[in-house]
Amino acid sequence: MLAMTVERPGAPLAARDLPVPEPGPDDVLVRVLACGVCRTDLHVADGDLPPLGRPVVPGHEIVGEVVRSGANVATLRPGDRVGVPWLGWTCGRCEYCRSGRENLCRSARFTGYHRDGGFADYTVADARFAFPLPATLDPVASAPLLCAGLIGYRAWRMAGPARKLGIYGFGAAGHLVAQLARSEGQEVFAFTRPGDERAARFARGLGAAWAGPSDALPPSPLDAAILFAPVGALVPAALRAVGPGGTVVCAGIHMSDIPSFPYALLWEERVLRSVANLTRADGHALLSLAPRVPLRSTVTPFALRDANAALEALRGGALDGAAVLVPGR
Repeated sequence: MLAMTVERPGAPLAARDLPVPEPGPDDVLVRVLACGVCRTDLHVADGDLPPLGRPVVPGHEIVGEVVRSGANVATLRPGDRVGVPWLGWTCGRCEYCRSGRENLCRSARFTGYHRDGGFADYTVADARFAFPLPATLDPVASAPLLCAGLIGYRAWRMAGPARKLGIYGFGAAGHLVAQLARSEGQEVFAFTRPGDERAARFARGLGAAWAGPSDALPPSPLDAAILFAPVGALVPAALRAVGPGGTVVCAGIHMSDIPSFPYALLWEERVLRSVANLTRADGHALLSLAPRVPLRSTVTPFALRDANAALEALRGGALDGAAVLVPGR
């Protein structure tokens, strides 16, 4: 099979001809139909996440078809459509797993990092962490739901019932969260890279009440803000933008260092918190909610061999919505 691999942090992905992987007894072998390109894939490729000392196949927004099931798998059969997210395995025994917080499992393994992911023709997934999907679902359009959607959904819930919600970084996750927020009657305020009028137009086209540069203040104080841009300097900016009692949620797996800021920005019971990974409960909740909203992903398809071009488009802010790799395209 063709696989695009991270072999050296900071270097372009390498196109490799690899054997189709063998599923273990608790796994399923999945033929990849589409795989979204996430900013975390950039962090893996660039070495922002600790390199593992071996080649890695990134990609954790996978929509595919089960080809073969392991001996212990009774829930999925060949031909079933599945979605494979970032959270790829947990121990199931620790205090976090047993208390509904498997996203914090200290032994967790992640798809496209510890476990080879979907930048390939085939991948192997733990059957417990493969979400059944309707066969009628468009693989390319639905792939971003598996991380941008899921992490966005968790961050949105953590932001609470905000009447006015700010979104810093209006990409794959931001454009999905904007739709969730608008479906609940929330006002959306989109913060984009300074000078990026294209992103501002995109946000306004999805119903944002206001769109402007990330270094600007909104027209009125926000109740909550979510940071999808992995830029630590935006944390003080977001704290300035929310009113007393407001919440700022940092939704990235990696973020540059947060600069020091005066306590006055946090005072008046403002809350600063992070979101780590996702749980399977998040996945089931979002996938149930998505068709009712309905959530519509804006995507740009790329051939699997063009994974480097997709990563560069993401890095340079040249996308509306998400990039999606399509094997065999």
